[in-house]
Amino acid sequence: MSAAPAPQPGIMEIELYQGGASKVDGVTDVVKLSSNENPHGPSPAAMAAAQAAVAEMNRYPNTDHASLRAAIADVHGGLDPDRIVCSVGSDEIIHLLCQCFAGPGDEVLHTHHGFLMYAISARAAGAAPVSAPERDRRVDVDALLDAATERTRLVFIANPANPTGTLLGGQDLVRLADGLPEGCLLVLDGAYAEFAEEFDGGLTLAGTRANVFVTRTFSKMYGLGGMRVGWGYGSRDVIDVLNRVRGPFNLSNIALAAAEAAVRDRDFVEMCSADNAAQRARLRAGLAALDIPSDPSEANFVLARFADEAEAADCDAFLKSRGVIVRHPRSYGLPHCLRMSVGDAAGTGRLLDALVAWRAG
Repeated sequence: MSAAPAPQPGIMEIELYQGGASKVDGVTDVVKLSSNENPHGPSPAAMAAAQAAVAEMNRYPNTDHASLRAAIADVHGGLDPDRIVCSVGSDEIIHLLCQCFAGPGDEVLHTHHGFLMYAISARAAGAAPVSAPERDRRVDVDALLDAATERTRLVFIANPANPTGTLLGGQDLVRLADGLPEGCLLVLDGAYAEFAEEFDGGLTLAGTRANVFVTRTFSKMYGLGGMRVGWGYGSRDVIDVLNRVRGPFNLSNIALAAAEAAVRDRDFVEMCSADNAAQRARLRAGLAALDIPSDPSEANFVLARFADEAEAADCDAFLKSRGVIVRHPRSYGLPHCLRMSVGDAAGTGRLLDALVAWRAG
């Protein structure tokens, strides 16, 4: 029997991505706070649009996503729809950016605690992922500029960051964009941008600088994680390149209809944003009362810090025994932490009650 073909260099260095757990053996009543999902689900408008689109499952979707791009452009203050590309979650755009702009001999730069898909997509393209240190779990612009070389093709920043929840301010973003080498693209991953107050996720910067690109998702604020819809915004030159390699039918009729209805349902978004801010503050205050530190978060999760990995693991196990599932971000280089999604009032209450019981011993 002939041998299987060898994979491209870098592929076997990829560690499989593990999503947040959703069940606990022996426990039936669980609250999942491990994947930063919207506890309110999708908007009623999005669900109705998806149900209506079911009747057209026999039809191929359009390839230009014109209606969804127009809706995104309108809602976000009159963006140029021709500078928007739609994708299967923002993960697909991250992967396409690496495929199109990086390869063997090139480097893809990210922060030390950056989203795992940056390194995965870099290696899949044959490029070398490079990690720059952070400062107190925050993006360090100087460290990134020091790490950038003539081989750097892409720089990925999650802003607000996952799994820390911290935010890099506007002037720091400008300094980073202006300081990168020629021919290097700064990618601002705004998966959680809707949860940060008075922050456009870098859209204004991407509108004025050809070396800045923004990615967004419908998986978090809009509650469409199961639909897998994302989008990106940048120069027409970058958009043209991505459209040449993305699958022409990458988004289904149902996903397109749900996403368009979701982005236009501003009342639902405002409700979710306000409730997230209230429950996030409640969670941080509850952690502080238990002497569990956390950084101010601009996302829909809080990163709680413990004395060491053993204490974090002990708390994680206790929470699971109470049917509360959070995430232990060892793979992000934060073994002494637990990332806790912000739930609704009931979910946050269960988490805090369980933490009180754990601390009481």
